[in-house]
Amino acid sequence: MAARAEQKLRTRRALMDAALSQLSADRGFGSLSLREVAREAGIAPTSFYRHFADLDELGLALVDEGGVALRQLMRQARKRIARNGSAISTSVDTFLEYLGNNANLFRLMLRERTGVSKQFRTAVKAEIDHFVTELADDLDRFGEERGKPLYSPRTVAEAMVTLVFNQGAEALDGTRPERERLRQRLKMELRMVLLGSQVMARHQKTTEF
Repeated sequence: MAARAEQKLRTRRALMDAALSQLSADRGFGSLSLREVAREAGIAPTSFYRHFADLDELGLALVDEGGVALRQLMRQARKRIARNGSAISTSVDTFLEYLGNNANLFRLMLRERTGVSKQFRTAVKAEIDHFVTELADDLDRFGEERGKPLYSPRTVAEAMVTLVFNQGAEALDGTRPERERLRQRLKMELRMVLLGSQVMARHQKTTEF
């Protein structure tokens, strides 16, 4: 029984990897067929249904995996920040590493965030909301610890995630020099958001924004 369960997990993983491997700059999840995913995974199309009800269920499992990867990214960034103290620089470098290792997973999250399927949009939004909430908590805590509180940490987190997703989309198919320019630009933009929030926090009682 244990061996059978393990084999089922391996086949499920193979199907998810097969779907991811077929995504590219020119091809989204909606263009995949069950038959080609099954063929890439090395199983008969009829066997697909032992693991997923349909391709949408497989796609939602990948969205969930994307959310887990983002949360793991946050944990990695926290550990690195604790070592070297540069929050924005470390976070951007960590994100671009994630992008290099999970390009097609990020493509899926990016496209389905504004895709035609409400089910997918809702799932991606939920994962991004979790990410934003964790980031807002971190920003709020870091600001208080360093005596530089932020004006609306949640709004800052949302702005940062939007910037990161937009720049990440450009980085996916960029050359090495293009990615390096993007890295530096993203760090500058995130610093501008952070510094602006710190200034607003200092003057919120005397200035109307």
